[in-house]
Amino acid sequence: MDLGGFFLMRTILLATLLAFGILIVGQGMWGGLLALNLKTGLSIPWCVPAMALLLFALWQYLAGKAWPQSTSAMRVSLLRARPVSGKIFWLAFLAGILSIVAFSAYWIILSQLVKVAPNALPKLSAYPIYTLVLVGITASLVAPLVEEAGFRGYCQTLLEGRFTAPVAIGISSVLFMLAHLTQGAFATKLFVYLVVGIVLGTIAYLTNSILPGIAVHIVADVTFFAAVWPFDAKRTLVWNGGADMWFWLHVAQAIVFTMLAILAFQLLARQTPARRNVT
Repeated sequence: MDLGGFFLMRTILLATLLAFGILIVGQGMWGGLLALNLKTGLSIPWCVPAMALLLFALWQYLAGKAWPQSTSAMRVSLLRARPVSGKIFWLAFLAGILSIVAFSAYWIILSQLVKVAPNALPKLSAYPIYTLVLVGITASLVAPLVEEAGFRGYCQTLLEGRFTAPVAIGISSVLFMLAHLTQGAFATKLFVYLVVGIVLGTIAYLTNSILPGIAVHIVADVTFFAAVWPFDAKRTLVWNGGADMWFWLHVAQAIVFTMLAILAFQLLARQTPARRNVT
């Protein structure tokens, strides 16, 4: 391997370690607190304020607000939690939401074409409604903040310094997909996560900020947790029961919203001409 190839591989390795390191710390804290709270009784959801404090501290560090000061500027740059104009934010948000509507349809279609194990969801039905709401809100904030900071912030920003935008987005998206192997090594699931990563990576690149992607990611998590994953176990393969009207409606949903999302991204790229070479 020549010297150039060595530095490229070192960049990929460092980006991978940063992405998964941030993910493990953030998700590990939340998983540990929730598990402990479940053991002690979730009627008092003390894990929620505890996680809020820890997540705030983690974000402050990643944003360069804590020791050591010698790396502060670098952490600010890698996180790229930069404010964007209202117009750019809402264009990016629109492109992301249209994509999420399409992805939910792809997930449902693929789950009716290929048999896979449904995503494991925590069983919290025995707990009070206020507990479910607080835990759900916290879970819907932890993953977007941690994953956007890790994969589209530190990881992809570092990669963009060495690779072209499409390659950087592609690598970060593959890593994002691999991070979801915990939900099963099923090709159909991993495909959706890969494309979700590409969408969020493109938003981060075009806007030069992870903030619009965080908003999109939150909506995506709420959508899948509330309206998609709970029904996965009840879906039947079209090869067994045939394709009903709902299957074809989801096919139409996937096609229409994919086209709308592409148009929205083209409009966003025209509003960010300095970075639109991603397309």
